[in-house]
Amino acid sequence: MRFRPRASGLSLLAVCSLTLAACSAGSLGSSSDSGNGSVEITYLIGNQDQDMKEAQQLVKDFTAKNAGISIKIETRPAGTEGDNIVKTRLSTGDMPEVFNYNTGSLFQAIAPQKNLVSLSDQPYVGDLDDNFKNTVTADGQVYGVPVGGFMGGAVLYNIPVYKKLGLTPPKTWAEFMANSAKIKAAGGGVAPVIQTYGETWTAQLFVLGDFHNVAAAEPDFADKYTKNQAKYATSPAALKGFEHTEAVHDAGLQNKDFASAKLPDGLKMLATGTGAQYPILSGVVANMIATYPDAAKNVGLFALPGDDANKNGLTVWTPGANYIPKTATGAKLDAAKKFLAFIASPDGCKSQNTAGAPTGPYAVKGCTLPADVPQAIKDMQPYLDKPDGSSLALEFVSPVKGPSLSQITVEVGSGIRKAKDGAARYDEDVKKQAQQLGLAGW
Repeated sequence: MRFRPRASGLSLLAVCSLTLAACSAGSLGSSSDSGNGSVEITYLIGNQDQDMKEAQQLVKDFTAKNAGISIKIETRPAGTEGDNIVKTRLSTGDMPEVFNYNTGSLFQAIAPQKNLVSLSDQPYVGDLDDNFKNTVTADGQVYGVPVGGFMGGAVLYNIPVYKKLGLTPPKTWAEFMANSAKIKAAGGGVAPVIQTYGETWTAQLFVLGDFHNVAAAEPDFADKYTKNQAKYATSPAALKGFEHTEAVHDAGLQNKDFASAKLPDGLKMLATGTGAQYPILSGVVANMIATYPDAAKNVGLFALPGDDANKNGLTVWTPGANYIPKTATGAKLDAAKKFLAFIASPDGCKSQNTAGAPTGPYAVKGCTLPADVPQAIKDMQPYLDKPDGSSLALEFVSPVKGPSLSQITVEVGSGIRKAKDGAARYDEDVKKQAQQLGLAGW
């Protein structure tokens, strides 16, 4: 399962059918081809609320500048059902001229060389962030443009708590533990490290968010891991994520209700200062601020620290991408390429800013975050700007991921299982999936 949780979308039945019926035309500018030089294309997106807001704003702003092109929006369900729709429509030649889908290993699974139009000859490709570009490339050809911003696997921290105690964001694990010990010693009912095992996916951050440090120490880990030549239990760098999960528990740094607390509880603790540090995905920031507006200025972000301060950096999850199927031809293909060029431009980013606060820095050079973006999101930008300051999460560079990691990290973080044992169990957990994928070496 992809580690990319997102809030459930509101019902869109009043706007679009969830069974791929087109959106009502209205302000979207949809119209039939009229033979007077105009052309209509269709844009297939997920059915979540923010997906819809972004798509509507992009279409509105693009068509305002391209009078001869109209765009009709269609939606598809999320999850397995949506994946199956994408694969079916590609295989039957029924895919709309532009569609939004995943990046990384799931992108590779839709046979891009066979099904998609290469964008490598487009001038904007040089402006795409390398992390993103790597997730939409096959056989040296780039096939997608990003929609939305990066998300970071990081630590959100309460700025007032840090200022009161004279702390600075750590760049090494030793500094993180020292900060946590000072918070614990200060008392006042502030939990040094927030954990919310009532929603098990949140327990994975010390492992998954640590991959930048793994890649910095062992640059070939992902390749060897995919080939069954490296394992979490036997790689000193990869094992550290499990060891850190264990260390935080053994030092008594977690909130007392860590076993039952859920994400909303963790966000409340962080926003109100009853918890100081929360290892989590930055995509939760918008939900936190919706409930606790002051968190926009009171909550910051730092990357999960490793052993070497000089190699400190952020593990990132890339945004989804828009693609063009090879069934798009002629004037419709030209229109689709123009639409993607707009999306992959500063004007496209401004359009997305209008639709809602970004989850993180954009994957397009020249795009800037709004001045009023939350502090935690601002804190991500320097990592993206710095050479070697960020790395893709493992799931974008290897298809190998087992289904039981969240349960295993809960056990390690609860003192039920030791780090080395948890890592070994996870190594066994991924074997079945790797075999199902038919990967060599398994």
